Amino acid sequence: MAINDDRLNAFMGRFVGDLGAVMHAATIVVGDQLGLYKRLAEGPTDVETLARRTETDARYLLEWLSAQAASGYVEYDAATKRFSLSEEQAFALAQEGSPAFIPGAFQVAVAQFKAIPRIKQVMQTGLGLAWHEHDTALFHGTERFFRPGYAANLATSWIPALEGVEARLKAGAHVADVGCGHGASTIIMAQAYPASSFVGFDYHEPSIEHARNSAKQAGVGDRVRFETARAQSFPGDGYDLVAMFDCLHDMGDPVGAAAHVRASLKPDGTWLIVEPFANDRLEDNLNPVGRIYYSASTFICTPASRSQEVGACLGAQAGEARLRDVVTKGGFSRFRRATQTPFNLVLEARP
Repeated sequence: MAINDDRLNAFMGRFVGDLGAVMHAATIVVGDQLGLYKRLAEGPTDVETLARRTETDARYLLEWLSAQAASGYVEYDAATKRFSLSEEQAFALAQEGSPAFIPGAFQVAVAQFKAIPRIKQVMQTGLGLAWHEHDTALFHGTERFFRPGYAANLATSWIPALEGVEARLKAGAHVADVGCGHGASTIIMAQAYPASSFVGFDYHEPSIEHARNSAKQAGVGDRVRFETARAQSFPGDGYDLVAMFDCLHDMGDPVGAAAHVRASLKPDGTWLIVEPFANDRLEDNLNPVGRIYYSASTFICTPASRSQEVGACLGAQAGEARLRDVVTKGGFSRFRRATQTPFNLVLEARP
């Protein structure tokens, strides 16, 4: 075996970075749950002061802060021996709901590690692992990770990019949010368009209960309801808009879901599909964003689809061409990319 030292050293350098990131992820979850980032955002502090404010042990806290500083998640002033967050770090780590808030993503990563024994089994047997079978960290982390992007884009760019939809929502429309999870997307739309009524559907009953409580807390309970239902059979018809956020690729039978959406819409209704950004060719997705999505898809999306009937396994990097095929097989005649972000494809389908 002929080893190229330069290529080996380059690969080992990547390994060091990756191992540091993996081990650092757990410290982010702990810091988030203990409120350490929020306290650090109040201003520079020494270890002892922060320990008193957060009711944590100073020695453990020093080790945690050192890990954050080594990772570039916290600033350290050697002259004063104080730690702090820059405005950008605070925006991403301490301000829940900011468009850049990231701790939820690390909750998802923790849930993946907890699923390792089951993923070993399904990769050997070809069976599936349903969404509800995962650790609850996945449900909460997914909401916290995706909600900032929905809040930043839904009413400002995604819905305005759809043909005539924003005007209908402002005037008063009937909207279904299918695969709504904890209801973040449903509630954000209800807050933005108070003249419209919204119903969120998800097969996962604990998520629906969480969504109902969230709607009450957000003050939109009079215009939003949540029901347990599957994408292939959710109730109602005459919807002006049906929305699916980051869930179509998880479904076992996405064509069946598409056909049911088609039947539930008004003749001039719209289907809004938000999916992870992906190019159509695998080689064009071998990049940092694709790395995240392919990894998540291995543990979450593909096993979820395989656990259901049909088991289409689109995966989180399905790409526009495969999604177009699903939508047209479901009976839609018009399909287009309305807009996009580095993390999202925003697609519009019409009967």
